[in-house]
Amino acid sequence: MQGGDNEISNGASARVDPCRLHCTGDEGNYSRAQNALNVGPNEIGGTVTSAKGPEAGVWVIAETNETPTKFARIVVTDDQGRYLIPDLPTANYSVWVRGYGLVDSPKLRGKPGMHLDLTAVIAPNEAAAAHYYPAIYWYTIMKIPPASEFGGKGETPANLTQSDWMRQMNSVDCIGCHQLGQESTRTIPAEFGKFNSGEGAWIRRTQSGQTGAFMTNRLAGQWAGVPYKYFGDWTDRIAKGELPKTKPPRPTGVERNIVITSWEWSTEKHYLHDLISSDRRNPTVNAYGPLFGSPEYSTDSMPILDPKTNNVTFFKLPVRDPNMPPTLGPPFHISAMPTVNAPSAYWGDEVIWDSKADNHNAMFDKEGRLWLAANVRGPDNPDFCKKGSDHPSAKVFPIDKHQRQVAMLDPKTMKYTFIDTCFGTHHPQFGYDADNTLWFSGTGPVAGWLNTKSFLETGDAAKSQSWAPWVLDTNGNGRLDDFTEPGQPADANKDVRITAGSGPYSVMPNPKDGSIWYGIGTFAGPPGFLRFDPKTKLSEVYYIPKPGFGIRGGDIDADGVLWGSGSSGHLMSFDRRKCKGPLNGPTATGNHCPEGWTFYKYPGPGFDGFPDTSAEASYYTWVDQHNTLGLGANVPISTANLNDGFVALKDGTMVMLRIPYPMGFYAKGLDGRIDDPNTGWKGRGLWSTSGDRTPWLMEGGKGSRPRAVHIQMRPDPLAN
Repeated sequence: MQGGDNEISNGASARVDPCRLHCTGDEGNYSRAQNALNVGPNEIGGTVTSAKGPEAGVWVIAETNETPTKFARIVVTDDQGRYLIPDLPTANYSVWVRGYGLVDSPKLRGKPGMHLDLTAVIAPNEAAAAHYYPAIYWYTIMKIPPASEFGGKGETPANLTQSDWMRQMNSVDCIGCHQLGQESTRTIPAEFGKFNSGEGAWIRRTQSGQTGAFMTNRLAGQWAGVPYKYFGDWTDRIAKGELPKTKPPRPTGVERNIVITSWEWSTEKHYLHDLISSDRRNPTVNAYGPLFGSPEYSTDSMPILDPKTNNVTFFKLPVRDPNMPPTLGPPFHISAMPTVNAPSAYWGDEVIWDSKADNHNAMFDKEGRLWLAANVRGPDNPDFCKKGSDHPSAKVFPIDKHQRQVAMLDPKTMKYTFIDTCFGTHHPQFGYDADNTLWFSGTGPVAGWLNTKSFLETGDAAKSQSWAPWVLDTNGNGRLDDFTEPGQPADANKDVRITAGSGPYSVMPNPKDGSIWYGIGTFAGPPGFLRFDPKTKLSEVYYIPKPGFGIRGGDIDADGVLWGSGSSGHLMSFDRRKCKGPLNGPTATGNHCPEGWTFYKYPGPGFDGFPDTSAEASYYTWVDQHNTLGLGANVPISTANLNDGFVALKDGTMVMLRIPYPMGFYAKGLDGRIDDPNTGWKGRGLWSTSGDRTPWLMEGGKGSRPRAVHIQMRPDPLAN
């Protein structure tokens, strides 16, 4: 566990004793750990020793190709080096040991029912040991331009700051799509040829594939090519033998209780953005049922995993207009094109992404239907969305075009229904109201929502949807009035409309009061959280104060506290109840409640010159409101994109949930489900999928497929 002074709130620190953690909700007395290890008929167990004796806190991996799709289960050894891999499907397995300070042990053949002792192999040198370190330990070898290089004093453009660099090279741009620091990114593919410098190699590397134009425009255009020098210096120094300055700790405490199961799904060319397992409001929905992947714009073939049979099938996502072009390039996506910019080291000139539906995310409702953020048509809106329409929302704020609409899939019949919306969609989340209102991020300058009860009753998409602009109550009268437009002079008698920067990235219905919260400013504008009141149609905005900067995905807990993944290497929280000043009026424009924010430093090292920081570039944070994992209710869990897994905040202490195999695990979200509340730890767990846009960069290389993962928390490392 990553303990210590990781909380910062108004300059204060709090130290939490890790021994306070009582997390599983399924506490055992560790009786098996005190006695000889008994291996059941569907288990493999034994002891891991090395030349130094028993090896505690190392992983034992069992993998097979004899199931319908490749299957692996991973556990951690206890303090005596013992392990127990439970509930294995009948098959022959390759079993081996991986751990920090070791190199992989020889793979032994095993099958359920075997007592299999394993010999760990001590790493012969620091370089061999470092090969297995998470990406963050390698990534932080990179140098960051000093503050003296910004503000027009150096080569970086004068309008960009050091915080802009840290934000965009972290969770917004580079690590918004890839894990940087794993072996594939800290080295240069030989297929690119010879270069006089690492800078030249990175110029060529970032031109590759269908995102080459976007990467080049960002690095060479916005940043005047300066990042190429720093990336090139980084890989040059690693090629010459430079190693990480710090070493990762082995799992300790409850971190040794996790059981990780993974399945290959999708294809070697197509990444997944997310998966969904249940209704986050009712996590017993779809118990033991299939998992549905969201392939974004890589493909329209949605993978479906049945974890009971270990079988993967595919569903072809349709669009209403089959002749519409792929959603790559303008007007849909600027970050990927329908053509290859320069040959890939892996796929050459082949166009591997071709999606039209562009399914970004999906959510279950309480009846087990799947609601998707997906294209059903091109970007031009129907007339009811536009100026001159009699739709109540269009009268206030007409919308001419946008990206993505909504679709519904009934898993019982596999019937797919198109739902046209005037606003864009990105991350959907259900509210807690009787209408089962579905709220969306990615809606641009408005809040957008769909009354699913109305739609299911009438089938009328136009009448079932509404939207409203972001308006601050700056005149302080508590109601929505005429408003000034962004950039116009303030008017004391009017409210103010804001754009919310790049718009809402995450959406978070509040279970306490019905308000809807959003993470905003991820790509442009001041970052923070925005509150929308569906009753008054008024908004409030709260910008991130120092030491934080930048935000990606976020969620809300059962008490209405917001949690988000900060570009500054923090898990951020915001509690509106702590605000001391007025929440509306002329001064309530974003910087009026710094006291509402708290920052928790993520695990892992920071860059040189940035003491007491972490370079962790978390993509998304999700709150386990219902104790689906076993660490307790209301626990925020972030993707740990440079730490090969996830990290949970439990009683002020960071708990690392690492996926050690394949190396390079990178997720963009997570979900929780309770299959059976009466079966202890076996009936609950987290679900996620690897989400790096380039699955061929993780361990295994070309041919590797994305992995769906199930993370469970036992009461002790030997529980069965």
